[in-house]
Amino acid sequence: MHMLLALVLTSTTFAPGSTVPTTMVAIPCGGSNISPQLAWGDVPPATRSFALIVHDPDAPHAGGFYHWVAYNLAPDLRSVTAGSPLPALQSGRNGTGAVGYFGPCPPPGKVHHYHVTLYALDTVIDSAQPLDAAELQARMQGHILAQAELIGLYAR
Repeated sequence: MHMLLALVLTSTTFAPGSTVPTTMVAIPCGGSNISPQLAWGDVPPATRSFALIVHDPDAPHAGGFYHWVAYNLAPDLRSVTAGSPLPALQSGRNGTGAVGYFGPCPPPGKVHHYHVTLYALDTVIDSAQPLDAAELQARMQGHILAQAELIGLYAR
């Protein structure tokens, strides 16, 4: 196992460890369902693509709930704007089974933690169909050069 290199992930949409804004929240829960702005740096030189996964491990589903799955982001890309639509072959299936971003919409009660994780990969993910998080994670095995994470909070 080689040591993962540093990768820095930031967002102007929410600060690490803070409550995410209503703009990010799913429409059924009173939000606007707009994906967050993200920016990154300190990218390993061997990076061939990036993958992005937004996961809520607190969701009342086995394995949690995946809100956003994206991959094959260009190696020279350093940010995505809020609400940025990603090309079809870069967008995976979220926990609803649909392609693209689906914002936080937890059941009323406890605070949920939304893990936004960016991966620098030494490969491009080959898939003719949108992958779900498990499929993407399986294909990333052994190809992660670096990763960075932001955690946002939300409760209803």
